[in-house]
Amino acid sequence: MDHWLPRETVLLWKRVLKRIDLTSRSLVTLVEPGSCFSGTLAELVFAADRAYMLDGVLPNKERPAATPALGMANFGWYPMSNARTRLDTRFKGEPASLERAREAQGQALDAAEAESLGLVTFALDYIDWEDELRIFLEERSAFSPDALTGMEANLRFPGEETMESKIFSRLTAWQNWIFQRPNAVGPEGALRRYGTGKKPNYDRSRV
Repeated sequence: MDHWLPRETVLLWKRVLKRIDLTSRSLVTLVEPGSCFSGTLAELVFAADRAYMLDGVLPNKERPAATPALGMANFGWYPMSNARTRLDTRFKGEPASLERAREAQGQALDAAEAESLGLVTFALDYIDWEDELRIFLEERSAFSPDALTGMEANLRFPGEETMESKIFSRLTAWQNWIFQRPNAVGPEGALRRYGTGKKPNYDRSRV
């Protein structure tokens, strides 16, 4: 990119997306009718812990079905802290899947196609939509917030590491978000009560 404006815009997006990768929150992307997840915005789908896509439209709603699309931005503009793209990280050990995604650049994908390519976690019709989202939220809320942070930090960065990913994902998650928090080392935390037969008492307002 020769012009300063698009170059600076891409660099800012790169920084923002890295911050999303390293968040201590659970992330879910909802690809709903009327939404736009193409090119740069598609990176938000790949940065999430789960992505749900509605297959078709909602009854009595006028918004058209979502059709995400891939572009050149998804194949090198926004590397993660591990120096790999989110699609490359998603398809770790599956070069054929990454190549299939590359061949689909520029195509408006329906839910079945997006799910077949591995770009979303689930493609659901409107009958299951609300129930599946409710189950997901109940499932996440059942975990210790701090333990969940560690689990997700590991799932977001599989395979080879860089010094940046070691410091800002592994070390930060386990040392700062987990082992120093009351949910682990507090009087009623998991480590204090381990082996006692008593359940830990989690402060679910913290992560």
